[in-house]
Amino acid sequence: MNINWEAKEYEDKFSFVHRYGEDVINMIDAPLGSLVIDLGCGNGALTQKISERGYSVIGIDGSSDMLKLARKLHPNLEFREDDARYFKLENKADVIFSNAVFHWIDDEDQDKLLKNIRSNLNDKGSLVCEFGGFGCAETVHSSLRLTFNSHGLEYPFSFYFPTIGEYAPRIEKAGFILKEAFLFERPTPQNGENGLKNWIKMFCKRAFTDISENDSEIIINEAVENARYVLFHDETWYVDYVRIRLKALAQ
Repeated sequence: MNINWEAKEYEDKFSFVHRYGEDVINMIDAPLGSLVIDLGCGNGALTQKISERGYSVIGIDGSSDMLKLARKLHPNLEFREDDARYFKLENKADVIFSNAVFHWIDDEDQDKLLKNIRSNLNDKGSLVCEFGGFGCAETVHSSLRLTFNSHGLEYPFSFYFPTIGEYAPRIEKAGFILKEAFLFERPTPQNGENGLKNWIKMFCKRAFTDISENDSEIIINEAVENARYVLFHDETWYVDYVRIRLKALAQ
């Protein structure tokens, strides 16, 4: 995963991530009682929603801080700390569900991720997921890229945002049949007057690893102002999300 999560801030300012993810759960059509894995479960909000729909569910995440919060918020559910590329289940799942996770995994690890998911699914089991697609948050990233360049720096882009055409062959190579896939724009409102600034600090922090706190603040403020004309409407900041939502069956 290309990020270290600050669980409390994520819960306070970015709850929209799991709110939008509730719609993805509607793609699960396994019989009630089926075993569903919430892969990259974060604070467990969607794990809880899956449980409430009548499924047996286990949440898996690589962040100990996120899992600490998940266990506090949802003490009756099972959570495990593990890597999406390497986790192993004692009993294979009927569904592996994932929301807003795959784009944090490097391009070179995507095939490993999908093959591992397939190995943990029953035959005819399903993968149901949503993640960032081609062009996701491009206005923000373009603004950051230009601002970095104006300071003599290169913006390190650490996301994986494929097209459906790029991703479908990877799905099939891993042992799935792709049943549904959509790429769609979803402008996403942020909280408060510092909404875009907070978004950058949460989701683009890796780009600032080797930059001082003072210089980071200058670059972020400049990038926010550069993006204002496009992303600030009716006193609200929006991020120009693009998502891929898909369902695939294990063969």
